[in-house]
Amino acid sequence: MMDHTQPRPAAGTAASLLFMATLLFYLVTLTPFIDLSAAAAGDVATAKSNRLNQIVYLGLTAVLWLTVLRSSARHLVARPRGILIAMLLWFALVSAVSAQPDVALKRVFLAMLTIVNGSTLLLLPRSERQFAGMLTLCCLGTLTLAYLGVALMPQLAIHQASEIREPMNAGLWRGHFAHKNVAAAAMVVISFVGLYLFGTGRRLVGSLMVVLAAMFLAQTGGKSAIAALPGILGIAWAFERWRALRIPMIAIGIAAINILTIGCAMSPTMRGLVAGLGIDPTFTNRIDIWKIGATAVLDRPLTGHGFQLFWQTDAMVHKGGAAAGWAYAAFNGHNAYLDMAITTGLPGLVLTLVLIVWLPLRAIARAEATANDPALTRLFVRIWLYGILAACVESLFFQSGSLIWFMLIVAIFGLHLQASAHEIREPAQHPREMEPAHA
Repeated sequence: MMDHTQPRPAAGTAASLLFMATLLFYLVTLTPFIDLSAAAAGDVATAKSNRLNQIVYLGLTAVLWLTVLRSSARHLVARPRGILIAMLLWFALVSAVSAQPDVALKRVFLAMLTIVNGSTLLLLPRSERQFAGMLTLCCLGTLTLAYLGVALMPQLAIHQASEIREPMNAGLWRGHFAHKNVAAAAMVVISFVGLYLFGTGRRLVGSLMVVLAAMFLAQTGGKSAIAALPGILGIAWAFERWRALRIPMIAIGIAAINILTIGCAMSPTMRGLVAGLGIDPTFTNRIDIWKIGATAVLDRPLTGHGFQLFWQTDAMVHKGGAAAGWAYAAFNGHNAYLDMAITTGLPGLVLTLVLIVWLPLRAIARAEATANDPALTRLFVRIWLYGILAACVESLFFQSGSLIWFMLIVAIFGLHLQASAHEIREPAQHPREMEPAHA
């Protein structure tokens, strides 16, 4: 079914611009080329407030919702809704009984807006061709800006020894991004997009995108992302071919990484085993943070400490005196699964796993039985795999400004659309009509 409603003549162009503006909001941000040597770079995160960023974000959200509500595909927004409603209610409940309910509830609201926005993005393009074209423009534009920054403004696009927090990153590329790890993760996603374009016959632009992204990735020094690019491609290849092993592959993979990493924080024996494998058993000193996080889960296993509370609160930032005292000032737990247990309790973690892991696994099997383009499904699977595995060493779930979280949400809902909706392969016959890419 296609949307044959008759919006204003500019609706098609407006939807395209809205798609690219939303994607560039995460790929470029409103504050590119931040000066990390400035005194403000060392402020406590909870004290920072970017009013312009909030206004633009809420403005984009309002326009996204109004645009999609005019489409006959509006019934596809935020589906399946049952899990989202259950999550909203639980997150609101644990936040209401937390030490800072006003702060936590505000963050729940913003997180749910991001989820709905991610579910609407794929309903904006008229066709797969337009979708691919807009992805190309956004990703090539991002690469161009990142490389221009390195060439013309190296003091802002390359980490400097004069930086407040991490002078040890001097010489590593970050482009217009706020940190080398953010840049590295973005380059992994752009590489996946390039491979998607290559696989759909757009070989020149796809190859160029992959080469440029991989070259930039290598200069960021982001070890996790550099290892993840070939690693995820290999896992995705096996995932696609050995269907019977998918559930154990994902379940065992996530469990094994978390046991390996958090286990090192809790057990000297585990640290010895990991060191014997030639792996840094401190995982770049993350084990001090994980030890604090694991203790926090045991303190409040049912309700947690409140949605996105605990880290960077006044009580944590100013706590000290222990050998691992520096870890109390961490921005997050560097493990998304651990952070969900800390802030929303074990029930919140289970609900998150249903949304992030179980529903996509089910959707992938159904998507493969449809006539929809397998290349698009493959793109979503790669982004999804990267998100759920990177979450074992980075806190990215429900982070409203995170590119990886937003793309993970887009991939999850994209897999649902591939499983339950019809993908429009050709451009709409009437270019002035807004036709959703899935309907």
